[in-house]
Amino acid sequence: MIRAAFDRGVTFFDTAEAYGPFLNEELVGEAVAPFRQQVAIASKFGFDIDPKTGERRPGVNSRPEHIRAAVEEMLKRLKVDSIDLLYQHRVDPAVPIEDVAATLKELIEQGKVKHYGLSEAAAKTIRRAHAVHPVTALQSEYSLWTRDIEQNGVLATCEELGIGFVAFTPLGAGFLTGKIDAKTTFDATDFRNISPRFSAEARAANQTVVDLLKKIAEKKGGTPGQIALAWLLAQKPWIVPIPGTTKLHRLEENLGAVNIPLVTDDLRGIDAAVAKVEVQGERLPAAVLKMIDRER
Repeated sequence: MIRAAFDRGVTFFDTAEAYGPFLNEELVGEAVAPFRQQVAIASKFGFDIDPKTGERRPGVNSRPEHIRAAVEEMLKRLKVDSIDLLYQHRVDPAVPIEDVAATLKELIEQGKVKHYGLSEAAAKTIRRAHAVHPVTALQSEYSLWTRDIEQNGVLATCEELGIGFVAFTPLGAGFLTGKIDAKTTFDATDFRNISPRFSAEARAANQTVVDLLKKIAEKKGGTPGQIALAWLLAQKPWIVPIPGTTKLHRLEENLGAVNIPLVTDDLRGIDAAVAKVEVQGERLPAAVLKMIDRER
């Protein structure tokens, strides 16, 4: 899949030590090896994972010594000399963000990392980190049905400071593709089983958003998922969505979003229609939301 994506023009791949743990980094490292110099790899540290064993402990850990140890193991798994973009996966309230930024600055000076990123960070945190070392990118959830960053100052801060924005879950964990409804069942290990926004009741209520995307897709000759991605691509030139898939036909569908032009009137119409819909259910379980950095 990764090599098929590269063959179709994809040059930015996102992973993290927490995915597995470790397994996805190993897979990405092996997959991109033939064209390593032609792609950018982003990974993440920050959960309390033993860098050697992969034992996952509760909570987060961004102590400088932990970051350094995590990076050494990441380089081995990814089979690279330097990580193109390294995010702090979640802000650690026990470690000043200035200490984290200083550690990343040190790793960048050593050539082990090229660019520093943050994930799910609040605007104030971004500013504090950026003052120590430039933040290249912020990764947070952003889609037609998750638009918190438009109201909480995060998007405006990125624009002001020249920080790129990487939108994860741009297809609403699959819901915005129109392939999920109130009757859909998920594998026992699927996180959507415990996500409030994916309860049967919430899915039924949120179908209005998908119905809207289907109408626009019919006019534009695309699919609901392509409209959702095209909407993101039309927001700002420095916003990059990272849809994930395990199916080749979905990969090709996602990439087709770049060929669907949404003009100003389209965007106004979409925003006006979505504004009338009250999306039901929190985007993540309560325990996960507690780990999101917020203004203090």
